[in-house]
Amino acid sequence: MKIGLCSVTFRDKNPEQIADLAMEVSLDGIEWGGDVHVPPGDYEHAEKVGEVTRSRGLEVSSYGSYYRLADHTGNEYDFTTILETAKKLQAPAIRVWAGMKGSKEADECYRKKVVEDARRIADLASDEGISVHLEYHDNTLTDTKESARKLMEEINHNNLLLYWQPSNGVSVEERLASIDLVKEWITNVHIFHWHSFEDRLELISGEGEWQQYLKAIEKDGRDRYVLMEFVKDDDERQFLKDAQTLHILRDTVTNKTT
Repeated sequence: MKIGLCSVTFRDKNPEQIADLAMEVSLDGIEWGGDVHVPPGDYEHAEKVGEVTRSRGLEVSSYGSYYRLADHTGNEYDFTTILETAKKLQAPAIRVWAGMKGSKEADECYRKKVVEDARRIADLASDEGISVHLEYHDNTLTDTKESARKLMEEINHNNLLLYWQPSNGVSVEERLASIDLVKEWITNVHIFHWHSFEDRLELISGEGEWQQYLKAIEKDGRDRYVLMEFVKDDDERQFLKDAQTLHILRDTVTNKTT
């Protein structure tokens, strides 16, 4: 279990500032977002950001793209551009989104298109030694544990995996149930603690919950990143506090699972 930061946590900071922050609190790596910090197609910049990351003793954990499966009109960039950008960044993984519709709105024809596109990009990325990971998120086909499991079974590709994060507005028990249902595909985790995006809390107040989530996920012994995503008030001082909590969580969970 490695720990890191999603660069989208601080969209107002440049890559050097973000890498310095991550280094200051002894994180292992950074997931670089494709919206602000590493735009698709700017290959020279992607190379530079990768170099900046490694110069601080950090890894590029992943490339956080905004590619949406089966949305070839809405996607600003095609996947080959995103893949080439990830290569320049030297990212071992690319995060993508499971379409533009929630599971209640998607019919079987739409799901089939998402599955086909997922297999296509998983093949392309596999040729470059890069894995592809679906965001576990509202308003996509991974918005419920049942839909996420069905989708992963339908895709059935060893280079297409799944992130996990706690769904909004559900109980700890329901979140643990979601982990149990999709655990065989879970790789990286986005960690945050909030009532909603607009009402965020200190991570330490969710320490007990997160011990349960991470203990359940870490049972498989798989290499993964737990990545901080967003902090209360977008505050740098809060990030420093939350990073301390993340270190404690890692120490506690890994001791319990070894």
